Amino acid sequence: MNALVGSLLDVVSTALYLYSMVIIASAIFSWLYAFNIVNSNNQVINTIGRVLYNLTEPALRPIRRFMPDLGGIDISPVILLLIIMFLQSFIARIAFSM
Repeated sequence: MNALVGSLLDVVSTALYLYSMVIIASAIFSWLYAFNIVNSNNQVINTIGRVLYNLTEPALRPIRRFMPDLGGIDISPVILLLIIMFLQSFIARIAFSM
């Protein structure tokens, strides 16, 4: 039973790591798009942006709802990454104690 729970915790930790990479990619893409470094008329760029937005927005929206207005600075990805890091640490401690 411990092996099953340990394997499940490994899968969840890996999924959290991959999602954190998606969040970082989305933040970098939004900067590239905002500073007009990437061509916004390119359909591939728009598709990548839409996919990243659709993957990250459901998790970022509740955080943005509770964040105060910081004058155009969005720190919700940082908050979400800190939450993911906390969950990964929690999972590692649970797996280590088994």
